[in-house]
Amino acid sequence: MAKISIQNLYNKEIEIRDFSKSALVHFGLHQLDWMHTCGGKGRCTTCRFKIIDGADHFAPLTPAEEQYRKQNLLQENERLACQAIVLGDVVIFVPEDCKLKHLHYS
Repeated sequence: MAKISIQNLYNKEIEIRDFSKSALVHFGLHQLDWMHTCGGKGRCTTCRFKIIDGADHFAPLTPAEEQYRKQNLLQENERLACQAIVLGDVVIFVPEDCKLKHLHYS
């Protein structure tokens, strides 16, 4: 088992038991709303998050993430929630432009 801690959502923790699903899927399984304009298909960057700790606990970048890195739309410390597979404990942060208006962030 692993967990995702979301630093600016009052350190909300999401448990990961299935290491084949994306972070976005796990957020949905835990009834956590997360922005994803393209429907979680890796066609935009609205679901991105910043990695605060545990960058080595993610599966390698997907082709979509590599493309966004080359275009400078995804920084070194960022991943797409719809693409990122979490393999161990991580701490993430929701960037300002990826926040949902109806959620309260810390």
